[in-house]
Amino acid sequence: MIAVPHLLSWLIFLPAAGAALLLLFPARAATEAKTAGVVVSLAVFVLSVGLWRYDPAIAAFQFGESVPWIPPLGITYTVGIDGISLLLVLLTTFLTPVALIFSLSHVKQNVRGFTAAFLLLETGMLGSLAALDLALFYVFWEVMLVPMYFIIGIWGGKRKIYAAVKFFLFTMAGSLLMFLAILYMAVQYHRATGDWSFSLEHLYPMTFPIATQTILFFAFAAAFLVKVPIFPLHTWLPDAHTEAPTAGSIILAGVLLKLGVYGYLRFALPFFPQAATRFAPWLAGLALIGIVYGSMVAYAQKDMKRLVAYSSVAHLGLVMLGIAALTSTSTSGAVLQSVNHGLSTGALFLLVGVLYERRHTREIAAYGGIAKIVPVTATLFLIATLSSIGLPGLNGFVGEFLILTGTFNAPGVPRWWAIVATSGMILSAVYLLTLVQRVFWTPLVHEENRTLPDIRTSEFLVCAALVLAMVAIGVAPNLFLDKIHGSVDTLLAFVRAKSAAPLEALR
Repeated sequence: MIAVPHLLSWLIFLPAAGAALLLLFPARAATEAKTAGVVVSLAVFVLSVGLWRYDPAIAAFQFGESVPWIPPLGITYTVGIDGISLLLVLLTTFLTPVALIFSLSHVKQNVRGFTAAFLLLETGMLGSLAALDLALFYVFWEVMLVPMYFIIGIWGGKRKIYAAVKFFLFTMAGSLLMFLAILYMAVQYHRATGDWSFSLEHLYPMTFPIATQTILFFAFAAAFLVKVPIFPLHTWLPDAHTEAPTAGSIILAGVLLKLGVYGYLRFALPFFPQAATRFAPWLAGLALIGIVYGSMVAYAQKDMKRLVAYSSVAHLGLVMLGIAALTSTSTSGAVLQSVNHGLSTGALFLLVGVLYERRHTREIAAYGGIAKIVPVTATLFLIATLSSIGLPGLNGFVGEFLILTGTFNAPGVPRWWAIVATSGMILSAVYLLTLVQRVFWTPLVHEENRTLPDIRTSEFLVCAALVLAMVAIGVAPNLFLDKIHGSVDTLLAFVRAKSAAPLEALR
């Protein structure tokens, strides 16, 4: 595997350069804009494969780069990845071309702007995952917000403006609290040392009185838990998913929600370990409510997209439960499950989009008995569903098993947390298999469905790529977990040392 100098910077800024290049295209050059967007995103994915050289035996961040950006304020362009960010970066570079290829034949309006927004969004996502300077992270965090707002607001459904504004207000409110906390920390560092810095290397060792730490923790946690989204901060998600175009839903569920999980692990936990561990039972409580509530509401949905959206509330509740348990097993499972959810839910949104493009409705009742009419679509839908409910041999099983066993065996953690969470797995099987049955295997009652075309070649190829990734993680999970374990152990050891107390004693 050839080493590419400044690999992370190429990954981060190549999509932005592609977006800028698209602005030079004539507005009527829709085909050329789509093709250019796909080529750029595929090039980013191919380059990102070089990150697999990441060595989990080395505890430090790898592929690092650091240059001064705003020297008077100590702000630097510092990037690097560890095992926690590695798979999420690869997930991002994988899902972006998947979403753009799916859009080739479905987006008709202002194609150049749509493609440019997607590429700019990729830059924001990759920059957020690689930034090791708080000011730089905040810039990329906000860069993500703008293109997604336009993707929902311009290319979305009938209530797109309402959904876009709601998404913007929720995420911006959380971000502003985090921004104030970042400024406070930088000022405190300046008072203590006489220098300005936003570098994680400098700010990680800082300690704060528990009262201050608690306030700062909630400011950071608000930004990340809105993004997850955890109950009761989830209300923007169903509207955003329902109104977003299919490609937007794929990226929103596949990557953007995981940025909340990542931010919590990278910043909220190591910066404020005592507050985070004291809040852990509350976080677990909200996660458990989200698992049960999300599952029950999903079962009641009549719209396929809203059903999958509420299933995300439940599945990401399980991820946050794994983090709240604070064991190596549960936290590693949470990181892997974040990737798993991106693959399985991304596939489900894609296939719902396939049906919608043919029938122009997402109402479950409008389908039924179409398995023989669209057999390939039905098969792929079933595989994605089985992945989502955690069938052994597919990716979802590995992540859920690690989270539940890690939580069940965590010192000082009530075992009923894992028992309640297990009920979520059962409920997810109920509502997702019911969805599959109602859409594909009940009697055919709508004559207009007899002429539904099956999945196109381009749609099949991107969905098959998702299925291959699901199988790869399910069959050879250690190939991926080996990259995660070392960084998770390093993180938890740092949190323990900074807390100066066993984690279970702080709960």
